[in-house]
Amino acid sequence: MRVVIAGGARGRALAEDLRMEGVEVIAVVAATAPAAVVADATADAAAAGLVAALSSADVLVVDADRAALTAALVAACDRFGVRIVARCTRASDRRLAERFGVRAVDADAPAREVIDPAAGDSTRPVGRGRGRVIVVWGAAGSPGRTTLAIGLAAELARDGRRVALVDADSHAPSVALATGLADEGPGFAAACRQAARGALSVDELERISLPHGGLSVLTGINRPGRWPELSVERVQAALTVCRDWADDVVVDVAASLELDEEIVSDLDGPRRNAATLGALRVADLVVAVVAADPVGISRFVRAHSELRAVIGATPVRILVNKTRPGVLGLDPRTQVRRAIERYAGAGEMWFAPADARAVDAALLSAQPVLRAAGRSALTAAIRRFVGEALEPPPPPPSPRRRRRRPSRRPVAPRV
Repeated sequence: MRVVIAGGARGRALAEDLRMEGVEVIAVVAATAPAAVVADATADAAAAGLVAALSSADVLVVDADRAALTAALVAACDRFGVRIVARCTRASDRRLAERFGVRAVDADAPAREVIDPAAGDSTRPVGRGRGRVIVVWGAAGSPGRTTLAIGLAAELARDGRRVALVDADSHAPSVALATGLADEGPGFAAACRQAARGALSVDELERISLPHGGLSVLTGINRPGRWPELSVERVQAALTVCRDWADDVVVDVAASLELDEEIVSDLDGPRRNAATLGALRVADLVVAVVAADPVGISRFVRAHSELRAVIGATPVRILVNKTRPGVLGLDPRTQVRRAIERYAGAGEMWFAPADARAVDAALLSAQPVLRAAGRSALTAAIRRFVGEALEPPPPPPSPRRRRRRPSRRPVAPRV
């Protein structure tokens, strides 16, 4: 573990204790130096050196002071994948650390407790058990993967379950845009970097995720060029930790299922489709979204065999979206069902209508469909799909035989 300490004389003392514990301390700087260098990294050569140290560090230890712990510093550390530990002397210091979502320790805490999140931290969130990973996938085009992923996650969270929404789309991430969340520090990319170092935990996921109406959201990469950060190993490791963080983890992925090693010569290089393939391989359930038009159906049929080759025996729930009679005749559901049954061998499927007004309301308000248009036909379809395909209702109680009660009518006495 590589640590940067900001804190003057107390920082130098802590550095000596950490070195005795076998921890690599790469820099000891003034208390406000990290915040200053983040505000202006072009000041001098020393500032550039501190930025390089921060980018290679695992932990930054800083005083919980308004001049030393700033929003810009927290955002920069999120981009670098650096965990912040704030040393507190007063109750106001702890409130400041909680406001930024960073870990707080006492100023005189032992060195091991400073770098070990599990040592002496009574406020650490406790895992809720092995949750399930639900991956929302669809063939190329715009079948409505992101809209339905957000809607399904919101519906799953209605009964009090802890639900996480993850944007693992390495081609066109859009969860942050659809929910109105900031993506300066992509949460899922930071989680993947922490997972690669073996430092991802439940409290780290709490820190880097963003709340959105009862959901915990890990936003996707903010530039498509950052896709090499989402490797298969990192994605699978991050989603494995997410199982201990949430009851349901809804993952939005890209459409392409091509194996990159078949089309490139560098067998050890990064893969553009690694995030999609990695998420599908660890999924407990796959929601396959199909656009209800001739092009969308043909694309799904051709990609279905590739999907099965990736996921094996993982259950698939088919959700046919944008169902309308205009392109498929008077009975679109029957037409779609027959085509998918014949060419993809899939039997059971669910349907969601083409409801442009509800989707527009959701995008305008940056909310899930069920909150923006709670009485729409699309909301009813999502709730029916969750109730039948994702959370089957409990079986009805077995009927009991009604025992005939004795008649209470008076009986005439015999004469």
